[in-house]
Amino acid sequence: MCATLIRALVLSAVACAGALTPIRCRGEDGNQLPAKATKDLSPELLSLFQQKHMVKHSPILLRIFKEEAELEVWKQDTSGHFQILKTYPICRWSGDLGPKLHEGDRQAPEGFYTITPELLNPNSNYYLAINTGFPNSFDKANDRDGSFLMIHGDCWSSGCYAMTDEQMDEIYSLARDSLAGRPSFQVQAYPFRLTPANLARHRTNPNMPFWMMLKEGNDHFEATHLEPKAEVCDRRYVFDAQQPPNTSKPLVFDPTGKCPAFVINPKITRLTLEKQHADEVEYAQLVKDDVSVAPIYSGLDGGMNKVFLARFPGRIIPLAIVLPPSGSQLPRLPPVPWADNDGSLANKYFGALLGPTSRTQVASTDSITQEHGANSATTGSTAAPAAKPAP
Repeated sequence: MCATLIRALVLSAVACAGALTPIRCRGEDGNQLPAKATKDLSPELLSLFQQKHMVKHSPILLRIFKEEAELEVWKQDTSGHFQILKTYPICRWSGDLGPKLHEGDRQAPEGFYTITPELLNPNSNYYLAINTGFPNSFDKANDRDGSFLMIHGDCWSSGCYAMTDEQMDEIYSLARDSLAGRPSFQVQAYPFRLTPANLARHRTNPNMPFWMMLKEGNDHFEATHLEPKAEVCDRRYVFDAQQPPNTSKPLVFDPTGKCPAFVINPKITRLTLEKQHADEVEYAQLVKDDVSVAPIYSGLDGGMNKVFLARFPGRIIPLAIVLPPSGSQLPRLPPVPWADNDGSLANKYFGALLGPTSRTQVASTDSITQEHGANSATTGSTAAPAAKPAP
């Protein structure tokens, strides 16, 4: 069993590393792109474009939700707004809820990432791959490190978002076509859908200040259906920043420096604040009703959408088993209330709703037995994943 587990972990790490080779233009070195990278979109997708008033090469935007194990593809329609095109169940993601901090921690990244053409890899060992670009300027400013963090096929993950090959056929083609004639598209990666119900369930998680910062960008997008422009200054994200009126000095964002003075389009601000106010009211009622609190740690290595459980059994195992005996260790953070008095982002947005005390609940990673969300595998099986042939 140990030999099988070690081999499975090595293969899992290679899954992301093997996805790194950058895309090459057709004929650049005399070689043609593989057929899998040049497939046209299916008639079903092209028909969907027509129904939703979308153009084949219009921009896309990807949204990833770990806990629900879903990847959404949004596409710009002829009005200039994004609307949902298709939702794909994620076959495998690793680690736990929360951002990636360091190489080897098995965490899949969370945040806002810019995908450029060179981040598409048609020659991946794991079918087709899209590099998330981790670490971005926010990650680097906060001393986070790691590499080879991908969206790829083959349903194997070590810090990646792994899909099936059939899904990657569509996702890769949509990305490729979207990049025709434009420099990039955006990936938004979240721990879960940032609804009041989910925020209330996870209100004791130490990652909440970070997630509330992501919620600002999430709210900009959900309120307007326009891609939020993400910048980084003072080691935090800011969204849709514009140059103040009556000034000629261009905005310059230093990821580790003080944020410059900026304004946000009043229409974006109004729509976002309306959404946030409604969220706050609903959240406050949920806290008042004392809704149950999710464990801070699931104790499992990631998740898998429930539609894949029968097809890929035994791939979700305890996180403590797959972390190496030296190096990255399962974090042991103290339970902390979501609201505090230090002016954090969490306190700024929702802190006033909680009051002076907040119930906390921490699950030991040695004893947790409950399911990691509705879309993860049951914890009854602790066997290592079956060994996989070398790519």
